[in-house]
Amino acid sequence: MKVRAITGFFFVIVMLGSVLLGSYVFSVFYLVLTSFCLFEFYKLVREGGFKPSLESGLINGFLVFLFFAVQCYFPAWRYIFFLPVTLSAVYIQELYKNKPAPFSNLGYTFLGIFLAVVPFLFFHAMAFINGNFNFHLPLGFLVMLWSNDTGAYLAGRAFGCTKLFERHSPKKTWEGFFGGVIISAVAGAIFSHYYHELSWKQWVSIAVLISCFGTMGDLVESMFKRSINVKDSGGILPGHGGLLDRFDGLLLAAPVVYAYLYFISN
Repeated sequence: MKVRAITGFFFVIVMLGSVLLGSYVFSVFYLVLTSFCLFEFYKLVREGGFKPSLESGLINGFLVFLFFAVQCYFPAWRYIFFLPVTLSAVYIQELYKNKPAPFSNLGYTFLGIFLAVVPFLFFHAMAFINGNFNFHLPLGFLVMLWSNDTGAYLAGRAFGCTKLFERHSPKKTWEGFFGGVIISAVAGAIFSHYYHELSWKQWVSIAVLISCFGTMGDLVESMFKRSINVKDSGGILPGHGGLLDRFDGLLLAAPVVYAYLYFISN
């Protein structure tokens, strides 16, 4: 428990620093973090017996994030034509491998990019949704996501008895889920008093979206880990598991919240 608490403390400090230290630190940090998450995903898949194209997958994941992150600073859409060239390397590399399930390997290679890179693209874009870098939205997202996790844990431990989705996550309960929604909504309401880009109703709506889709993202990651028979996605965070374990709630929530912000801002 002590190791878990210490790791959690430094994790929160690093995450807050990544948001508060300016746009360049923000972009570089999430570029590196995304690459590590993608590597962790491929490592997990390899433990499950499949052989995704590690090198070309990592290179393409890096380039996809880099390309879309650059758009937040200046338009460079003409360079998008380089991506089909680099993505084709995944297919070409598989041609030269003598593996029994080439299309499964290809599928997992592209799934890694879709699962571990695309959600962080939306999270990154959240900070630039109005044109200029604004840390309020990604900071609010992280705080509400953590509030949901904390509320779900405390409410589930105190009142939990009705299983939410026992097949994939035996410890999750409906009582914990609603506790997470309430605590996250309270955090959103508090944010509305300090950051006025959104009304309190919009902040609370985002909190509810984060709770619902963050929980679904957690369940999806649990389903994935159970399918390949592993407990944690990695060991980079002592007491907490891997990076994908810490960001599973972001995987589905970030794209949905970005879509919500896009429509209300346009």
